[in-house]
Amino acid sequence: MRCVRALLATVLALATAAPLASAQGGGGAGVGGGSGTGTSLAPTSTGPTSAATAGANRQLDGSLNFGMRQAGRFSGAYVVDLTANRTLYARNAAAGRLPASVEKLYTTAAALQRFGPGATLTTAILGEGTQAGGTFTGTLYLRGGGDPTFGSSAFDATNYGTGATLEGLVAAWRTATGITRLNGGIVADETFLDSDRGTPATGNQPSTDVEGELSALSYNRGWANSTGTALVKHPAAQAGQDLATALEAAGVRLPRRIKVIAGRTPAGATTMASVPSPPIATLVSLTNSPSDNFFAEMLAKDLGARFGAGGTTAAGAAVIRAQMASSFDIHPRLNDGSGLSRADRTTPTEVVTLLRGMASDAQFTSSLAVAGETGTLQHEMRGTYAQGRCRGKTGTLHDVSNVVGYCRARDGHTLAFALMMNGVYPDYAHPIQNRMQVALAKYSG
Repeated sequence: MRCVRALLATVLALATAAPLASAQGGGGAGVGGGSGTGTSLAPTSTGPTSAATAGANRQLDGSLNFGMRQAGRFSGAYVVDLTANRTLYARNAAAGRLPASVEKLYTTAAALQRFGPGATLTTAILGEGTQAGGTFTGTLYLRGGGDPTFGSSAFDATNYGTGATLEGLVAAWRTATGITRLNGGIVADETFLDSDRGTPATGNQPSTDVEGELSALSYNRGWANSTGTALVKHPAAQAGQDLATALEAAGVRLPRRIKVIAGRTPAGATTMASVPSPPIATLVSLTNSPSDNFFAEMLAKDLGARFGAGGTTAAGAAVIRAQMASSFDIHPRLNDGSGLSRADRTTPTEVVTLLRGMASDAQFTSSLAVAGETGTLQHEMRGTYAQGRCRGKTGTLHDVSNVVGYCRARDGHTLAFALMMNGVYPDYAHPIQNRMQVALAKYSG
């Protein structure tokens, strides 16, 4: 994760960018321009001569073939000109590869399509008891809704520049109820999702590889320190303790030894106040550009809880697979949301099919990192012809280096590409991929 405040501010600004052109080459906007706002893509009415086209294709083939030979036999690539609706390059395009974080594109596309870009996830305070004047006698329930941004105002401001904060929730509760004294305890409810803290790749156990601790009531990502190198033992109970602290800071008198436990909200509890997450479109941006494992895995569980068999990684992965099949007729093999698992497989053809299908979705395309400018591509291709013209999603494991996305070619066409390199050292692969993306940006068919 690269959750630098300035970087994410740029990511959120990109969320208003216009969509890419469709595969049929209609009008609209596309990749290009350092600001990420794109420029108009007019349909091609006349093109270059056939000789010029052949020459451009030979030049692109030469550049891509050279890169693929360097990448080795466990690699594959697929490139499609979306504006002209034709394949420009294919090599081992139907062979399954480890997607690594490229898998986040399946997760976030499913989230946009199932939830909708404007949907939110809710964290709430509920109560069961009686109120007399400013005194509440009973139990408060802090119920989590799977919001990955839920945390302190300082944490959210530093890491996201947005998010649902505990301080905001307490302020809304104070305003709505007028309560100044609590006679009772606090129950922290994380039952919207299961209690597995990790993913199949971590044996479902807590791991810093997940970049947080999975819980429907994860507060500050479940981090025990500001750097994410240590995790709390009981994220829900910790969130309940943080609520007690925030209530005291807001001037609410609590019992001398307040009881805080993890548990389930009873059906008869009354909602007293709530705070929404940022819209799903913003959560998608905060997932894709910095390649955030924690956000991706939380979104996967949220999909399972809302649209599948329950708030588990397995249920979420099943929803994502079903959405890919129904929307795009593709069948990637995945069992998590972030791509950490080595059981995941997808092909360059499947990835480009997804990219083609999502090319007109502005929230999706603008969530991707921009070459030389933002996210995981911030330090790649700087000062080249590809800077600001290509945007994409990287995927990296110790022996995997993938990059997929869109390039605005020299002729104004939008190209969708998947460069998937397995069995390589990422530091070796990155310069190869960079040269290949520059060749795509320079293409003029």
